[in-house]
Amino acid sequence: MRSAAAARWELEPLQHLLLLNAGRPAQVHYVERVALVVQKYGGTSVGDAERIKRVAERVVAAARRGSKVCVVVSAMGGSTDELVALANQITPAPHRREMDMLLTAGERISMALLSMAIIDLGHEAVSFTGSQAGIVTDTSHGKARIVEVKAKRVREALDDDKIAIVAGFQGVSTSFDVTTLGRGGSDTTAVALAAALGADVCEIYTDVDGVYTADPRLVPHARKLHAVSYEEMLELAASGARVLMLRSVEYARNYGVLVHVRSSFGYEEGTWITEEDERMERAIISGIAHDTSEAKITMRGVPDTRGAAARVFRPLADEDINIDMIVQTAASGGRTDFSFTLPEVDLARAQPVLGAIARSVGAEEVATDADIAKVSLVGAGMKTHPGVAADMFDALSEAGIDIEIVSTSSIRICCVVRASDVDKAVRTIHDKFSLPQEAVVREEHPATVSGQLRAVRAHGPSGERA
Repeated sequence: MRSAAAARWELEPLQHLLLLNAGRPAQVHYVERVALVVQKYGGTSVGDAERIKRVAERVVAAARRGSKVCVVVSAMGGSTDELVALANQITPAPHRREMDMLLTAGERISMALLSMAIIDLGHEAVSFTGSQAGIVTDTSHGKARIVEVKAKRVREALDDDKIAIVAGFQGVSTSFDVTTLGRGGSDTTAVALAAALGADVCEIYTDVDGVYTADPRLVPHARKLHAVSYEEMLELAASGARVLMLRSVEYARNYGVLVHVRSSFGYEEGTWITEEDERMERAIISGIAHDTSEAKITMRGVPDTRGAAARVFRPLADEDINIDMIVQTAASGGRTDFSFTLPEVDLARAQPVLGAIARSVGAEEVATDADIAKVSLVGAGMKTHPGVAADMFDALSEAGIDIEIVSTSSIRICCVVRASDVDKAVRTIHDKFSLPQEAVVREEHPATVSGQLRAVRAHGPSGERA
């Protein structure tokens, strides 16, 4: 039986594009008509006045087709970096609360400009800061987490047939201070609002047209995926894929938000992020992600006593420093070594903490290494296909690439390698697993929007057939 959400979707041919390049056949592209849609536009999409006007035209077109539209915007491309640079000219260690006050200015500028552009096209619109939109966060400045969304004002604007424009990346803490959600936080704002408003879909518009089997800049023959499960996207995001922020995917999974990643510069269908189904199981590997933004810490000669790991990692957790991969060596002579990775941007803040830990536990040495990278292989099919890890390790060995740390989950294998080897590692693994051919499985999803929605919404939130 067709789901209620699917029943609200209708097809409307936008244009018939005959694609002659490389002998590709004619394709028909569709746009969606839904009861309520949340759209998010990144910094590149609103990078200047002309691009903001084009976004306004797309938003108004969706509203005129009968949709209620809530839009989340990032700061104009490059403006956040400019504000960070300005703060660093004042002080090398800006106060975190005041930094949040500064950085939220970028999204406020773009939300107001977009609202003006929409009004100029003859449609009512109203802009909201994160706090006005009811985005309530914890008190952690710089990377706050959303604890509640009180979207009453946004909902009222939508009920009045206005387009609601919300500044992404920001909120207000439980202690009434302005906070920011960290890099990519506008994705989380959009998904959180989609969940709170009960939106039919959350569209993430960016400068890429979907999720690929690898970074197309490194692997030109990488293929776009039509659908990726929440769990796969979580692993890809955590492993360095920058299409979606990790916390936005967590939010989407927890609240069952259907996410559609697509380009703001065209109308082609992108990649759907949704619940896992049998098509995803058939594709052993979904994609490869890489990350050059981490550093490795090695604490050598830690006395091998009960609770040693807790004494090493608890102070880092107390300082809100996120640890990723951890390896502990077998004890020798009553001492053991710990190696782990953390975000390179947190390295300076972690250094004094690491020194204090070493003195506290009696470690012999602490070494840091920022010249590393992670390369990760992700796919739901790994759960039922043995030998994937061995194939990955064989490929890296044959390419002369040394592995320093290995971490696994049921659908991910992650290796730490030298930063200078990461590009070669990505291409080697991509070719080893023939990902362009494997990706064809994903394209068996229906090509039309209504058919796609029926496929990805085949099961209700509790697991029963819709």
